[in-house]
Amino acid sequence: MLANSFIAYGFAKIPFRGKGIWFAIVLSTMMIPGFVTLIPQYVLFSKLGWVNTYYPLIVPHFFGSAFYIFLLRQFYMTIPTELIEAAKIEGANHFYIWWKIGLPLTKPALATVAIFSFNGAWNHFLGPLLYLNDENLYTLQLGLAVFKGQLNTQWNYLMAGSLLVLLPVILLFFFFQKYFIQGINLSSGGK
Repeated sequence: MLANSFIAYGFAKIPFRGKGIWFAIVLSTMMIPGFVTLIPQYVLFSKLGWVNTYYPLIVPHFFGSAFYIFLLRQFYMTIPTELIEAAKIEGANHFYIWWKIGLPLTKPALATVAIFSFNGAWNHFLGPLLYLNDENLYTLQLGLAVFKGQLNTQWNYLMAGSLLVLLPVILLFFFFQKYFIQGINLSSGGK
């Protein structure tokens, strides 16, 4: 969330040369299907020695996602420029402005990004299937797939496990529901 927010703040509020082109490049990465980069990523992570570890599932998310950058940039665009100029007059740099002004004002958008990113990481199946070979390292989604066999399916264990895997997602939504709904209302233009 922090990397996406920091990048989005830069695209929204810091003037620099070629900002539109760089933002278009970031957005164009959303058009590349994930399956196209699957083999090069696997080769890279294999050379780094990260296969059969959790690093390929964690580290790439620190560098931001084009969708989340776009979503947060739209929220930062709604912050009045006068507020940032007043902070600059008081001697604040962009990092301080982002940390003390930008982040608190974008709580609804950050809650939305938190819910989406948690849900995406929690339900991710292909990445763990590709990078984890040891059954002791399997994620919950891969563990649920173990209950489904070619000849028979252990439905009672599969349903109980599915309920337990679903509970954190539901609890997260209920805890962030106020911010999530507020974020949807602000992004749609309503108040």
